[in-house]
Amino acid sequence: MNAGIFLRSTQLDDSIFDNALLFITEYNEKGALGFIVNKRFPRNINELAEFSNSIPFPIYEGGPVDQEHLYFIHQRPDLISEGDHVTGNIYLGGDFETAMILINTGVITEKDIRIFIGYCGWDDQQLEAEIQDGGWTITTGNIFE
Repeated sequence: MNAGIFLRSTQLDDSIFDNALLFITEYNEKGALGFIVNKRFPRNINELAEFSNSIPFPIYEGGPVDQEHLYFIHQRPDLISEGDHVTGNIYLGGDFETAMILINTGVITEKDIRIFIGYCGWDDQQLEAEIQDGGWTITTGNIFE
């Protein structure tokens, strides 16, 4: 398995993973890291105190881990520096201050960047075991649709 793949949850329950589409951004000997890309957080970024001067911009529920922080995935490495390459033209993180300026000035849109609260994480071999047990299926997807 590699970073840059999509997983569809087979879980049909009331958890955050019910019908979730995940994008895996890191995969190595320590485990895996990814984000739920198809579940909107109930508030926009301007509704968070720290970003009250921002334009309304959607936030997504990235996962149950570390919901005290925001993360982002983008496809504009030409404008946002310091991101970690995931696959193709997709990057994880980078200069968040610059990203927010670009969002607020309309230079980048939802077609360029997705902001998440929290993330999904697995220890080494944990995700593989969940896939083998039928909890996830490997699929295709597009983050920016």
